[in-house]
Amino acid sequence: MSASSEIAQQEEFPTGIAIDEPVLPGWRLFLRRQARLISAVLTLLIFVVVGFAIFHLTDEVRYDDVVAALRATNLLSIAAAIAFTALSFAALTIYDVDALEYIGRKLPYPQVALTAFSAYAVGNTAGFGPLSGGAIRYRAYSRLGLSPDEIGRVIAFVTLAFGLGLASVASLSLLVIGEDVAPLVGVSSGLLQTVAGLVLAGLVALLIWARGGRVRRVGRFSLKLPDSRTTSRQFLVTCLDIAASATVLYMLLPGSVTISWPAFLGLYAVAVGLGVLSHVPAGLGVFDGVIVAALSGAANVEQVLGSLVLYRLIYHVLPLVIAMAATITVELRRQMGNPALASLRRLGGRLSPTLVSALTVVVAAILIFSGVTPLSADRSALFATVLPLPVVEAAHFLCSLLGLALFVSARGLSQRLDGAWWLAMLSSLTAVILTLVNTVSFIDTALLAFLAISLFATRKLFHRPASLFGQALTTPWLMAMTVICATALFILFFVYRDVEYSHQLWWQFEFSGDAPRSLRAILGLSIAASLVALASLLRPAAAPKGEPGPEDLDRAYAIVDRQDNADANLVRMGDKNLLYSPDGRAFIMYGRQGRSWIALFDPIGPQEIWAELVWHFLEQSRLAGCRPVFYQISPALLSACADAGMRAYRLGELATTDLRSFTLEGGKRANLRSALSRMERDGIEFEVIPVEGVPAVLDQLAAVSDAWLSVHKAKEKGFSLGAFDPDYIRTQPVAVLRLNGRIVAFANLLLTGTKAEASIDLMRFTREAPKGVMDILFVRIMLYLRDQGYGTFNLGMAPLSGLSRHEVAPVWDVIGRTVFDHGERYYNFKGLRAFKEKFHPRWQPRYLAVPGGVSPALALLDATLLIGAGIKGVIGK
Repeated sequence: MSASSEIAQQEEFPTGIAIDEPVLPGWRLFLRRQARLISAVLTLLIFVVVGFAIFHLTDEVRYDDVVAALRATNLLSIAAAIAFTALSFAALTIYDVDALEYIGRKLPYPQVALTAFSAYAVGNTAGFGPLSGGAIRYRAYSRLGLSPDEIGRVIAFVTLAFGLGLASVASLSLLVIGEDVAPLVGVSSGLLQTVAGLVLAGLVALLIWARGGRVRRVGRFSLKLPDSRTTSRQFLVTCLDIAASATVLYMLLPGSVTISWPAFLGLYAVAVGLGVLSHVPAGLGVFDGVIVAALSGAANVEQVLGSLVLYRLIYHVLPLVIAMAATITVELRRQMGNPALASLRRLGGRLSPTLVSALTVVVAAILIFSGVTPLSADRSALFATVLPLPVVEAAHFLCSLLGLALFVSARGLSQRLDGAWWLAMLSSLTAVILTLVNTVSFIDTALLAFLAISLFATRKLFHRPASLFGQALTTPWLMAMTVICATALFILFFVYRDVEYSHQLWWQFEFSGDAPRSLRAILGLSIAASLVALASLLRPAAAPKGEPGPEDLDRAYAIVDRQDNADANLVRMGDKNLLYSPDGRAFIMYGRQGRSWIALFDPIGPQEIWAELVWHFLEQSRLAGCRPVFYQISPALLSACADAGMRAYRLGELATTDLRSFTLEGGKRANLRSALSRMERDGIEFEVIPVEGVPAVLDQLAAVSDAWLSVHKAKEKGFSLGAFDPDYIRTQPVAVLRLNGRIVAFANLLLTGTKAEASIDLMRFTREAPKGVMDILFVRIMLYLRDQGYGTFNLGMAPLSGLSRHEVAPVWDVIGRTVFDHGERYYNFKGLRAFKEKFHPRWQPRYLAVPGGVSPALALLDATLLIGAGIKGVIGK
């Protein structure tokens, strides 16, 4: 029995090694499994604590004073703030340019600039998982041809560059102006400067430690800083970005402020850092609280609050509007037939749903906040003369509910649902009319109108007919909704802090009764938001579908025969569930393990409907309360997975050989020719038994299979491997080797009607088979398939092969590569690849895709358990 023949059978991840997380105490395991929920609760707790702190810091401030401060801001200051915002975002695009240069990729600057600008516009404004800058980059750069590990390195570069640059700027500023900042934050200047000095010393030590691009390892992590030129340039870019963004707020502060610009720069850098660390969406409350607390002694608090409101509008909302306007412009010019914009149009189509979703969240929040703020006296008097009181009351109340409706639709927009588009469009148009009655606010009305225009211009992108109300809000969305509602509540308390509460307030209806209207609005909002949250949290899981029946399998067989993926024949095992596309032309085969729905391979069927089927699979798995996983997918599916918010991790490489050019001639194939000659001398006969002839030799095949399992002390596997099941074996031809008329080895063939690809599944032999029997069987099968007109031969996947060896490879690749290099004790990784390499194949990457926030290790564990039919199967080979 040869080593190559033994490894040839094992085409999957090793089932004898532990892929699971290390055994942990119960409380640590609970914390790890509930990490997302715990993080959300802590984030909300931080937000509430900061909210109360701001409320007490503004105890002497009144809403009218803040409004007066807003109106007092001169237009020159606003224009300067907009100019510095443009400068800051221009600097931010250089982060991505440097990151792409660092990983050795070069893309056209317009596409990089649009991606980076959109990523920062969305990340700064929305700032939570599904609408983060990383999600934007993953969607955009996958469309531009970057692999998942390259995108991960870009995201890591920009994150690390910003973090180190922010720490450097803040520390340098505090060293210089620590004495000015100390009184503002209530800490001694010596302590501030000492901390700043320690941080700078640590950064300098880090640069020296990894200077010249040398790789340093910390545990399982690798760190390689850029060369001195790139580091210096990135530091200057970060300084420019932070200085420009700080100047935006500084220009909006009142002229009476008594803090110098250098001192404010250090304060601003600290506030931004704390906002980022808090994980509160957009740093809402945390950033503002630090600024208010620090400047309470340098300026009037109401003026600072007014400046912060304008800063949020200019630096956060305006770039998002511009990014949306840019994609709309590209789309409209494409419709006018401008071929020069083809590449940008494709990129815009990838970014538009996320941009529209983020814009909808922002407009929803503004609409909700407007529902708890009072009308000015002149507007109230105007309404009293032209409108009935019930109209004003209803408009005020409904605006908050429409804001919540827009927020709920935002998640559906990110998933391209047509129902979400209709809900957002109707809500925005209705709100345009109601805001004219409710606030007569130009900003509110203009943003709502712009949202409606954006929805109309991108309407073709929202074509998915899935149910909007069948989509439950996930933890990040629930957290964001809670932050918005809690902010509205804090605004209510702030605006009406001088109004003494009375039960009669609920029943007061008059034009000047702003407090009662706001109370009713916040009550309606709270009830509606609670119902939405409860519906998401308590929604019963959908009953899982049973295994496919004969009619389902017959439909699947017909689809398999009309497509090119030979491995799709594994559906003939009948052990996988099937999810068909709405038109019935394609399907996904998947298995269930724990809380994972694991889809095997790319969807089976025409490629043009893969994207819709991916979304359908995600929705159905989530309706069942499970996490969706795609296992062993090709690069062709990465784009659809990225659109659906999934992250890809490399599993290994698939080997395929071009049969049309396959020959035994030449020095490279000398060993194969020798093995074939030896087979002929030993009297080994090769035969392909057609489907109709398989039942006659089924008993002989079963004997060979039982002998193979006994020798290897192995058990049958499943899911991504076939098992010796008579019904399965009868469905395809079988290639056999006979010695003295007796079958000593066989492999069942996986074929499709297109003849584009062929493969094999089970490969088994007896003790009587000669050494190297699998080499012989492979060669004869490939020669036979070549003569039959098949295009390529699928040799199967080499697990953990081809993972990135770059110095700054993702942690997943580092761990997998380590197992590949040093795991021979448990599984013959290198031997399996070497066996396939005999046939000089072309290697193609294969991936595992999971939703953002889901551990790939956990998903891979579930896949391994599914293949091994549970823990016993895994342990027992």
